[in-house]
Amino acid sequence: MVQMKLELVLLPVTDVDKAKAFYVEQVGFGVDVDVDRDGMRIVQLTPPGSACSITLSKGIPEIDALPPGSVKSTHLLVLDVAEARAELISRGVDVGEIEEHDGGSIKYAYFADPDGNTWALQEMAWRMGDAF
Repeated sequence: MVQMKLELVLLPVTDVDKAKAFYVEQVGFGVDVDVDRDGMRIVQLTPPGSACSITLSKGIPEIDALPPGSVKSTHLLVLDVAEARAELISRGVDVGEIEEHDGGSIKYAYFADPDGNTWALQEMAWRMGDAF
C-alpha cells in the first residue's frame, strides 16, 4: 500500500481572528502560516505534537462555501484525557465530562470552537506507544 499521511483539515469559521485566538491562546495550537493579502486570509495552525494542521481562511470560494461550525468530532489523540481536559479547562475551554468506552480502554472528552466545530480528546491505551 502506498503511504498516506493526513496533512490538513479545512475548518470553516465566521471570524478568522476570533478562531485563531481560540485555537492559539486557549487550545495551544502553534501558528505555522498567517497570510493576509488581496482579499484572502489563510491561517494554518498545528496542535502540539501533531503532523496534521488546520486551516482557517476567508476569501477562498471553495472554503467560504462551507458552513461555519460544520466540522464535527475531529479527534485529537492524547496520552491522558483527564490531564488534557484539565489543561484546556484551565485555559477557558468548555470541555465536557470524560466518557469511557470499551471497559475504560477508550476515553473521550468533547469541546467546541466559537463557531460550533467540535473536537474529541481521545485516549486509546493500546495506541499510546504508536502515536507518541
